[in-house]
Amino acid sequence: MQIGLIGKANVGKSTFFNAATDMSVETGNYPFTTIQPNVGICFARQRCVCSEFSIKDNPIHSICIDGNRFIPVNIIDVAGLVPGAHLGKGLGNKFLDDARRVDAIIHVVDASGSTDKEGRASSPGSNDPHEDIEFVQNEFDLWILSIIKRDWSKNMDRISNEQLLLKRFSGLGITQEAIDASLANSELRNKKINSWTESEILTYIKCLRQEAKPVTIAANKADISLSDANIQALKQKHEFVIPCTSEGEILLRNASKHGLIHYLPGDKSFEIRKSVNLSEKQSHALDLVTNFMNKYSSTGIQHTINTVCFDILHKIVVYPVEDEVEFKDKKGNVLPEAFLVDKGTTAKDLATMVHKDMETGFLFAIDARSKKRIGANHELANNDIIKIVSASSRG
Repeated sequence: MQIGLIGKANVGKSTFFNAATDMSVETGNYPFTTIQPNVGICFARQRCVCSEFSIKDNPIHSICIDGNRFIPVNIIDVAGLVPGAHLGKGLGNKFLDDARRVDAIIHVVDASGSTDKEGRASSPGSNDPHEDIEFVQNEFDLWILSIIKRDWSKNMDRISNEQLLLKRFSGLGITQEAIDASLANSELRNKKINSWTESEILTYIKCLRQEAKPVTIAANKADISLSDANIQALKQKHEFVIPCTSEGEILLRNASKHGLIHYLPGDKSFEIRKSVNLSEKQSHALDLVTNFMNKYSSTGIQHTINTVCFDILHKIVVYPVEDEVEFKDKKGNVLPEAFLVDKGTTAKDLATMVHKDMETGFLFAIDARSKKRIGANHELANNDIIKIVSASSRG
């Protein structure tokens, strides 16, 4: 699974990336700071089952802090867009090629309206975030249109709409399910594709984009004046809009690293440690972040990632174990793995994820809570703890 971080130049994408991953990449108040895509790891946060059973876990590939499990997710921050990107302007071709790899998109916009179309800084309120969203989505749609129109008439009369579209989109990470779902919601389903007009194709592409590359709006710079009205307006047009302060999140993570505060990404507040004496500058900066968190319940960064994983991509968390009594692996690690999987994942699907041999030799699974056997086609639920029993494991 991979999340794409998109937006026009200089809206704070690299700062959001830093805040989400805690990696250090170049940032700056000018267009095209990000030239090569930065790929990193962010984390989906969910309450760990260790707290349910009051046990101490030993995660291997994820992190558990204070009973909160942080599960790694790939995130890619690519170059900013300018109008005409689909024609190769700016770094558009690079952006669009990188975007094909993602399962969902976080679209970072400047909620304060202080960045123009070319990514140049301007006074707050002088630009409309709606226009940012529209032009980025338009560039994306025109790019997909150019792919559909390549050798447009070839084989068109011999294969179905679905087959032709799948052939065209096979390299874009667009699934048959997304194609079918977007066609089902379109008046074009029963109209032969060679009779579609360019306007009709673009209308279809918009439906397809929403199915194949669903978008969450990260309303960044929401701590700057004049943001409130813009955020409310964005929420009227878009289902998922999260007010964010990327700089505020970075401030809190740095303060936590230096032992000044206790804070976990996604917390609604933070606690200044009793032994700490803050400077006036530090106190003022933390007060500003506190005001933002009181207003929006968090800095918005972790909320955005969780929204993508759980609300848009409908992921659940499952815990594979080898000992269904003590929830351990062979080395004695308690709840060692937390897998982020699709809702509808079956016990046999999980076996495949754990090890290829477990798929071919799958016998049954055990629900570690109830100690009951479950079959190959049993759909897993969020926070299930599952033991896979295979021919190889029985040895």
